[in-house]
Amino acid sequence: MNSPRKAVALISGGLDSMLAAKVMLEQGIHVEGINFFTGFCVEGHTHAIRRQDRAKPKRNNALWVAEQLGIRLHIVDVIEPYKEVVINPKHGYGQNLNPCLDCKGFMVGQARAWMQENGFDFIITGEVIGQRPMSQRKQTMPIIARESGAFDRLLRPLCAKLLPETLPEREGWVDRERLYDFNGRSRKPQMALAETFGFTEWAQPAGGCCFLTDPNYSHKLADLWQARGSKEYELDDIMLLKVGRHLRPRPNFKMIVAREDGENNFLTGYRRQFAHLEPISHGGPLTLVDGVLDEADLELAARIVGRYSQGREAAEVTVRYTPLGAQPLEITVAPLPVAQLPAHWHL
Repeated sequence: MNSPRKAVALISGGLDSMLAAKVMLEQGIHVEGINFFTGFCVEGHTHAIRRQDRAKPKRNNALWVAEQLGIRLHIVDVIEPYKEVVINPKHGYGQNLNPCLDCKGFMVGQARAWMQENGFDFIITGEVIGQRPMSQRKQTMPIIARESGAFDRLLRPLCAKLLPETLPEREGWVDRERLYDFNGRSRKPQMALAETFGFTEWAQPAGGCCFLTDPNYSHKLADLWQARGSKEYELDDIMLLKVGRHLRPRPNFKMIVAREDGENNFLTGYRRQFAHLEPISHGGPLTLVDGVLDEADLELAARIVGRYSQGREAAEVTVRYTPLGAQPLEITVAPLPVAQLPAHWHL
């Protein structure tokens, strides 16, 4: 007997990619998943830190989807090569700092290289025409296929009937009649298909875990780039943007203030990388300082920490300041009143 054709499926962890892979499995295709770790999609990490997110699943949704499908998943670290996509997107950003079209082309290009190295025949994605305003439009889908180098070895099972035939369809590896013509932003067709396959659970929102699409996160990233005068970043930078209350009281420094015990514990792991403040006369948050403080800056920062401590109503709060590579010192200040904490300081 001939061996089944092999497809590598881009698995985001959302409903669409799960369905696309399942449609191929139903046609007897050997499917293995691939998931690319960029650092910008770690929802389980965030859910594990904050009390308000404790009810949400603490899991890697891509691994969970692969388990539901019974397929092997390959997780590939692309943090370094992905930086060029974020910093210099050829097709620009979306509504926020999301380079969606460049991102999709990059992912498919990485999958194409993996496909060739591992003897697979084609690539499948869960894309649906009209689902995403930047990357999933009928006009942009050929761009992704072309610029990724995948060309007609890229198959989108959920909307294939609305697109030209691909190599797997022409060669009879897959039956085009058993593919779909989904389009638009409604998720009802996908949910109905999921029910026919017996799926009762999927990630919400479907695959939308990228923090670059979040306006608040993008604002903080833009601030980081502006303050440093460069768009370069490291993994710690982008992880810290997801945690704590970010304040920039003055152009030369930013404060990251823990909002609860989980964040306090997380930020403690960065005490050796950042100068930091913590109240010692009252309970309160650990605060990291990104930047250099002069004497006036230190007083202001300590008063802000006092504002977020349990001594916010007290006449004075004592704060310990630990500069990088220097001995700690203590400063006693009056907590900053809420009225003196301008909204534009909050990132």
